Amino acid sequence: MILHCNPDKPNSDAIRRAAEILRSGGVVIYPTDTVYGMGCDMMNSRAWERLCRIGGLDPGRANPSFLFYDLSHLADYTRPVPNHIFREMKKLLPGPVTFILESNNRLPGIFRNRKKTIGIRVPDNLIIRELVKELGNPILNTSVRDAEDEVTEHLSDPDRIHDLYGDKVELVLAGGYGGLHTSRVLDCTGGDVKVIRE
Repeated sequence: MILHCNPDKPNSDAIRRAAEILRSGGVVIYPTDTVYGMGCDMMNSRAWERLCRIGGLDPGRANPSFLFYDLSHLADYTRPVPNHIFREMKKLLPGPVTFILESNNRLPGIFRNRKKTIGIRVPDNLIIRELVKELGNPILNTSVRDAEDEVTEHLSDPDRIHDLYGDKVELVLAGGYGGLHTSRVLDCTGGDVKVIRE
């Protein structure tokens, strides 16, 4: 199923429908401020395994980003963040940046005791942020890619994405053409900000 959503004023019915799908263990594709993303409810281990199958990922080794609405729940999933790092996050987010931080022991069971870091994103896109807000917790996210694991131009078109993934996911939230570049990745686990990917 595909639902079109105004990126400047997301349709609340479409957002609610997408959140219901995520809560029930479904996988949803949505726009971000970079490429289109594919995600599931972080609290559902079966949904995570299914997302990995669809995306061709190894569930034990994949490093999804965790999409947040804002930074108000950061401490729920990370160790205390130094003030200078938090200031940098507030300066750059919402935006196309992933911050790698040390995780705490409150991650969902599928990651606990295995994952020492967490990639945090607050995309500058109202559709996905409103979806995270409606869901009530972060979304596990991976980028939509083609069979060669690349982000290609045809995957910026939500109708084309639906043609490719519509029979594998429950919903494509279409919010216009997406970008062709993934987020910048900044590793903040050593106390300083280190650029991993531009």
